[in-house]
Amino acid sequence: MSLPFLIIGAGGHGRVVADLLVAAGHAVFGFLDNDKALLGKSVNSISVLGGDDHLSNVAPAAVWLANGVGAVASLDPRARIFARLTAAGYRFAPLAHPRAIVAASSTIADGAQVMAGAVVQAGARIGENVIVNTGAIVDHDCEIGRHAHIAPGAVLCGGVQVGEGCYVGAGSTIIPGLRIGAGAFIAAGAVVTADVPDVARVAGVPAKPMGSR
Repeated sequence: MSLPFLIIGAGGHGRVVADLLVAAGHAVFGFLDNDKALLGKSVNSISVLGGDDHLSNVAPAAVWLANGVGAVASLDPRARIFARLTAAGYRFAPLAHPRAIVAASSTIADGAQVMAGAVVQAGARIGENVIVNTGAIVDHDCEIGRHAHIAPGAVLCGGVQVGEGCYVGAGSTIIPGLRIGAGAFIAAGAVVTADVPDVARVAGVPAKPMGSR
C-alpha cells in the first residue's frame, strides 16, 4: 500500500481511522468532508482538502481511500459512500491497526477496518466496508457480512454469522454458532443466545425483541 490515503469524513470515526493509518506507517494525503466549515482546517494535524468533489482532481489509480464515516445512528451513509466511490473506480483499502490481532488465516475484504485492540481469530471472514471497532473480538470461523459494524468491546464467539448491514452494539455477546440476520440491530450489552431474524432489533440478557419483556 505505497499510495497515499484520502480519508472520507473528518468526524470522530475519521479521526480514529487517521490514527490507524499513521500508526501503521501510511502516508495520509488529507481528509475530504462536505462540511464547508472544515475546509482548509487541520484535523489530527491532517488538512481537510475539500468535499467529495475534490476527488474529480484525483485519479483512482493515484490514491487509496479510507472510509471515515462512522455507523451509529445509521449504517446507510457509510454503505452509500463505499458503493458510489467504488463504482467510480476508487478502491478502499482493507485496514488493521498494528495493535490489533488478526490471524493469518482470516480474510479482511476491501474497505474493512479492524481497530486498535480488536481480535480477529483463525478462519474469520470480514466483509467489505465492515468496522470491527476498538477492542471487539471476532472468534474463529465467524463470518461478518458487508457494511456491518461490530461496536467496541463486542464479543462474537466461534462460528457466528452476521448478515449484511448488521449493527452489533458495544459490549454485547453472541454465543457460538448463531446467525444474525441482515440488517439486524443488537443493543449494547445484550447477550444473544438464539438466532436473530433479518432486520430484528434485540436487547437485554438474554436478548429479546426490543419492547418485549
